[in-house]
Amino acid sequence: MAGNVTALFRASTAHSPSISMLHRAGGGAAGGIADFCVPCNPYFPTPAMFEAMGARIRDILTYYPSGADTITAELCQVLGLNPQTVAMGNGSTELITWIDHLLVRDSLAVPVPTFGRWTDQPMETGKRCDMFPLPEAHGFQLDPRAFVRFVQDRGSRTAVICNPNNPDGGLLSKAQVLYLCDSLRDLDLVVVDESFLEFSDTARETSIVDEAPLRTNVIVLRSLGKNFGLHGVRFGYLVANPSLAGKVRSMLPKWNLNSFAEHVVFMLKEHRREYAESLELTRRDRRAMIARLTLLPGLTVYPSQGNFVFVRLPEGVDGAVLRDRLLAEHGVLVRECGNKVGSSSRFLRLVVRQEDEVRRLISGMEQVLYGRQVTPAPLPPAVPQPMLAQMPVPARGLPAPQPTAEGLGLVPAQVWPAAPTGPAPAAMPLPPVTGGRGWSSGTPAVDRLISGA
Repeated sequence: MAGNVTALFRASTAHSPSISMLHRAGGGAAGGIADFCVPCNPYFPTPAMFEAMGARIRDILTYYPSGADTITAELCQVLGLNPQTVAMGNGSTELITWIDHLLVRDSLAVPVPTFGRWTDQPMETGKRCDMFPLPEAHGFQLDPRAFVRFVQDRGSRTAVICNPNNPDGGLLSKAQVLYLCDSLRDLDLVVVDESFLEFSDTARETSIVDEAPLRTNVIVLRSLGKNFGLHGVRFGYLVANPSLAGKVRSMLPKWNLNSFAEHVVFMLKEHRREYAESLELTRRDRRAMIARLTLLPGLTVYPSQGNFVFVRLPEGVDGAVLRDRLLAEHGVLVRECGNKVGSSSRFLRLVVRQEDEVRRLISGMEQVLYGRQVTPAPLPPAVPQPMLAQMPVPARGLPAPQPTAEGLGLVPAQVWPAAPTGPAPAAMPLPPVTGGRGWSSGTPAVDRLISGA
């Protein structure tokens, strides 16, 4: 079964196989996989929300949804947006497709590596894609001024940035994004993809959804599936000047949104608190996961403000081999980035997950990379000790219980076990990396295009 599953990754040329494909190839074993590949919110919807959806599953699947205008109006009421500036799509990918068909003329500029549809979609429709390589030496951080110069030098008519960027999680400030938009105000279009911004520590202060409608050529894209942990529902939205938003909206089918999307949107106003808590828990998990990953020898962990972490593997390690072995031997699914333009098989994007799953990931990586545990195990949660104030009041006439040494004395400090010593096993073989910039997209034609950028 493991061979069937790993073959799906080798057959894919752009994106990872779906969980349903893995489930079928693995004979139903996908349910036991620790998923570090699909970047969605692990804490939302809550179990109670899933139970409520399950209770209405017959009606949801049986009847037509309301029209997109009705669902969009409800979403805008919840988010405080003007419906005239919003268009909802069957996933952000549908909106990317319509943006390309309706608004992108001959060329589009985009930093790489990034979300694959921003490079694949325009090339599929015969447009020139001007790819601006993000420097690995600077942690893949985008320099807005350098990107503006690149766009102007190449004569690109559309510019796209993802904030935070996928796969590295790099984040620009609001001032930097607005500088970029205003510097490119003569372009046909500037798209700011904020699909993962809700997971950042400064989401509210960084978003430009309020500023986009004031500019005639700016679109902000948002993904509800990622934010709400419901990729399968397929819903997202864009915010733009009413003229731009209306142009996209006019091309969308009346029932382009399904009944599950409608049900979730109309549940949102009752679950604002749970949603906010889910984002905070994910941010906490990201910080904890980064701390654990940085302890692995030879692994480079890049700063991230998404709900994923970008890592460079130790010298000599092939990410595709590591991916296959983690899945086959440990049931851990990771996103190897060899098929992302601007990246290579030496990089992984690891989605933020909860502590028990992170332990499974770390254990699997230690066994495959080093053949042994090399990082200290996390301390177990402290067990609260009894205090006098918590002790029961003694019955009248009985002597009061005396505090014990365990109850009031100092708890001995717990020491992290030392990492085992001795030489590590030989690293996994890695084919030579090609390309003058230190990476290969896996497609020689694309490598030549980028090298000449």
